[in-house]
Amino acid sequence: MNDMHIRRAEKRDIPELHRLLRQVADVHHDGRPDLFKPNATKYTDDELAGIVADDETPVFGAFADDDRTLYGYAFCVFQRHPGNHVLTDITTLYIDDICVDEAARGRHVGTAVYRHVIDFARTNGCYNVTLNVWSCNPGAQAFYEAMGLKPYKVGMETIL
Repeated sequence: MNDMHIRRAEKRDIPELHRLLRQVADVHHDGRPDLFKPNATKYTDDELAGIVADDETPVFGAFADDDRTLYGYAFCVFQRHPGNHVLTDITTLYIDDICVDEAARGRHVGTAVYRHVIDFARTNGCYNVTLNVWSCNPGAQAFYEAMGLKPYKVGMETIL
């Protein structure tokens, strides 16, 4: 997509972040209404302001040329385990949330955002990039596999 650029999200982007966060919440609610509330809001404005301002939780957005319209995002978190008795002391960039606006799907926004995250992780000395995907979202899982991600752990459940 030639009409977009990727940059760190800022406080002024909070309304657009909320718009896409609602789309993700709807996908999760549709797939697992037993776990996810309808019409949920993941963060308050103050929480989002704190997240985008924190270098430990970088948020990247794919913005239209107008620098206001958000096509997609990736919420990331640096993870480290110094002094852990079991885990090695590596730096992981965990993708906590990734979304492409429903209206922009099929235009390679997700690929651009993901590649930006990979480049950022490399530049910052990360050993790996990880994420979780809900099994009720096979489209996302197929996208991640197409990007070269492979399962490294599997969550399982029994509903009682």
